[in-house]
Amino acid sequence: MNVSTPTSAPTSTANANANANATGCGSKACGCASPKSNDMPSLAVAAPDAFINGIALHAPGQRPDTDALRELAYSELLRQQAVVQGLLPCHNELTAPELGEAERLVIESMVDEAVQSPQPKEDECQRYYDANPSQFMVGQALHVRHILFAVTPGVNVQALAVHAEKALLELTHKGTVPARFAQLAAELSNCPTSSQGGDLGWIGPDDCAPELANELFHQKHAQWGMGVHPRLVHSRFGFHIIDVMSRRAGKQPAYDEVRERIEVLLAMQSRARALHQYMSLLVGEALVEGIELEGADSPLVQ
Repeated sequence: MNVSTPTSAPTSTANANANANATGCGSKACGCASPKSNDMPSLAVAAPDAFINGIALHAPGQRPDTDALRELAYSELLRQQAVVQGLLPCHNELTAPELGEAERLVIESMVDEAVQSPQPKEDECQRYYDANPSQFMVGQALHVRHILFAVTPGVNVQALAVHAEKALLELTHKGTVPARFAQLAAELSNCPTSSQGGDLGWIGPDDCAPELANELFHQKHAQWGMGVHPRLVHSRFGFHIIDVMSRRAGKQPAYDEVRERIEVLLAMQSRARALHQYMSLLVGEALVEGIELEGADSPLVQ
C-alpha cells in the first residue's frame, strides 16, 4: 500500500493560479527564480512556518504549496508514530527527514497493522446493489451536445453563472428553434466542440467527467428524458448546458454477476474510512502549527 495520505489532485484552475503566482521561468537554470548570493543584496530568509510537534516540514524559505505541505505533514506524523513505537530511530534534526524506501516499508507495515477494516457482508453488498442499480448498467450511452462556460483564473463565477442561466432559459423556452443550440454553442462555448455545435457524440459513464456522469447516468432523475437538461450541470471545468439527443438503454446485470465488484468497492471504502480515522487521531494528538489538518481527539470517531 502507499502510505502517502491521498489528497485531491490539483485541478487545472489550481495549476493556473500557481503558475500565475510563481516568479521567474520556474526552471531555475537561468537564475531568474532566485538571486545569486554574490550578486544580489542579502535578504532576510523567512523561517519555516509549518511544524509537527516542533519538527519543521520544510527548509527556511522553501514552503511548498498547500497540497505538498499537507502530504509532508501526514508523512511526518506517520514517521513520528513509528519512532514512538520503536520501529524507526529517533531523528535529531529540527527539519523532517526525507523518507527512504526502507523507512516507507516500515511505516506501511505499521499502518497495515493499525488500520483494520471489516470485510463487507453479503447483505451489505446486496443493499448496495439495490440502492445503486445505475452504477452497474452495461452498454448505456447518450448522444450529447453541450455548451461549456469555463471557470478560469480571475473569472467572476457568479456573473458567469448568471450568463449561463440566461442562455439555458432561452434554450428551454417553448418557442426556441432546435438550431439555436448549435448557434449558442458556437458563440458561447469554451469547449473545442463549439465548432461542431457542441456535439460530444455518444458517451457512456466512463467517457466524461465524474460530475457529468453522476448527473446524466447515476442520479435517480438521470432518466428525465430527451432534450435540454432543465438545469446547469456543474463540473470541475465550469457550467454546462446539456442537450441529450438520443439514448441507448443499457442492460442491468444480475447481482451475482457484480457481487465481487461490489465487495471490492465496499472493502476499499471501509479501508479509506479506517485510514482517515487513524490519521485524524494522529493529528488530534500532535502539535500542528502552520497548516490546517483535520484532527480528532477521540478514538470513537466514526
